[in-house]
Amino acid sequence: MEIWELLRQAAPIMLTGTGYTLLFALSSMVGGLGLGFLLAVARIVPWRIVHWPATVYVSLMRGTPLLVQIFVVYYGLPSVGIEFSPLMAGVLTLSLNASAYLSESLRGAILGVGKGQWGASYSLGMSYPQTLAYVVVPQAIRIAVPSMSNTLISLIKDTSLVSVITVTELMLSTKEIIAVTFRPLPLYIAAAMVYWALSIAFETLQHRLERRLARAHQ
Repeated sequence: MEIWELLRQAAPIMLTGTGYTLLFALSSMVGGLGLGFLLAVARIVPWRIVHWPATVYVSLMRGTPLLVQIFVVYYGLPSVGIEFSPLMAGVLTLSLNASAYLSESLRGAILGVGKGQWGASYSLGMSYPQTLAYVVVPQAIRIAVPSMSNTLISLIKDTSLVSVITVTELMLSTKEIIAVTFRPLPLYIAAAMVYWALSIAFETLQHRLERRLARAHQ
C-alpha cells in the first residue's frame, strides 16, 4: 500500500482522534486554570492554615508520573466506590495534574507584581481580596501567559497517555490503524506531525496574546 494512500485512508480516523485530543487539552486547561488559581492564592494568602494542604498537593502532583495518576483515578478509585467513565477520568486527571503546574506559574506571576501595587491599593481603602482580584491578578496574568501557554502545549502531548484507558484520542486512533495495516512508521510519523502542528498553532496564539497584552499595558 502506498504511503499517501495509507494516510488518505487513515485521515478520517486520525482527525476524529485529533478532535478528542483538543477536547482533552482545552477542557483540562480550563479545569486546571480554575483549580490552579485557587491553589496559587492558597499559597500566598496570609493564612498559614491553607498553605500546607496546597503545598502538599502541588508537590504530590508534580512529583508523581501522570500515567500513575491516570491509573489511580481510573483503575484505583473504583475499588472505593468512586468510578468515572474513561473520558471523564482522562479530563479529571489531566486537570488535576495541570493545576499543580499552573498554580506555580500563577503564584510566581502574582509574587512578581511589585509590592508598591499592594501598598497603593491599601492606601485607597481596598481590602486584600479586592487588591488581589482587581489590581494584582490582571497584571499577573500578563506575566504568566508564556508559562501557562507552555502548560497547554504540554497538555496536548500528555493527552496521548489517556490512550491507556481506552479513550480514542489521536494516539489510540493511530494504534488502531496500525493494528490493521501493519505500517507503524508512516502512521506514527503522521501522528507526530499532527501533535507538532497543534503545538505550533498554540504557540502562534500565545505570541499574539502576548503582543496584545503588551500593547494594552503600554
